[in-house]
Amino acid sequence: MAPPELSPSRVAWLCVAGAALALGVAAAWRRRRQRHAARSLVQVGTVSGLYIYPVKSCRRVSVDDAAVTEMGLCKGDMGDRFWLVIREDGHMVTARQEPRLVLISVACENGNLILNAPEMKELSIPVKLPGGNPVKNCRVFGLDIEGRDCGNDVASWLTAYFNSGPCRLVHFETQMTPRKCKMIKSPFRTKDKIPYNDCGPLLIISEASVEDLNTRMEKKIDMRNFRPSITVSGCSAYEEDTWDKVVIGDVELKWVMACDRCILTTVDPDTGIIDRKEPLETLKSYRMCDPSQKHIYKSAPLFGSFYGVDHIGTIKKGDPVYKIIDG
Repeated sequence: MAPPELSPSRVAWLCVAGAALALGVAAAWRRRRQRHAARSLVQVGTVSGLYIYPVKSCRRVSVDDAAVTEMGLCKGDMGDRFWLVIREDGHMVTARQEPRLVLISVACENGNLILNAPEMKELSIPVKLPGGNPVKNCRVFGLDIEGRDCGNDVASWLTAYFNSGPCRLVHFETQMTPRKCKMIKSPFRTKDKIPYNDCGPLLIISEASVEDLNTRMEKKIDMRNFRPSITVSGCSAYEEDTWDKVVIGDVELKWVMACDRCILTTVDPDTGIIDRKEPLETLKSYRMCDPSQKHIYKSAPLFGSFYGVDHIGTIKKGDPVYKIIDG
């Protein structure tokens, strides 16, 4: 059957619409070209590691590539800090309260979250939970946030592992409302948001920073103590604190604030024993904030930097890290 003939007025309308669309695309392209022309990119390092922490305070998962969302790194079913251990009253449980959380290894396979811990049988639970599972109101650093209960099997598993009172596991689902970073730490922007992270979507630390810290310590410390999202090689120590805007792959990030450190850094990632002293005492000897910033950082030493996400995309190990220099 022959296609219906278009009236002259219809043809004219389509021509005008097509021209308008082409002009719009051209204008957007010109604006983008002008924006990029007004700045230059200088390579400052290379991505040496990408890490996701699916369950808050549990072991990291190293990945070769990841999507960068507004709420941090994501790989398949693994969102960063998308699961949280809570007490029955909804208050969070982290390695500050239960240091042996750092010994729980996490994986996501075939739509399941898989947990392993010393002297515990492997446990597998579905990532996509039944709609009948209750949604809990949780409390994370003074802010309320929802999480769907992961069921009695994992609750019994966690309770037996800690042997210190009933615990449950909850999952943040994408339709739930994330926490606003600005309500946790004032330097964050209005658009910065997270599920169960401490306060920011991305934490960047250079390998050189850890190397410099270790020159000052009797017992060497591990990058795992600091739980970064992205590690960078090929730059000088603490240079990550100076990059106002960076480009990695097609992702653009904005420096927000340094990371103020707490006793979680003193938990040994291999034994789950909390020291409460190092590396904090060494960091306090040389990594304190300027007095004018004490209202932000108080008495905590600084190590690593938080970045907000300006443009989502994908990144991979080996990607160059560029600093944006505005013209």
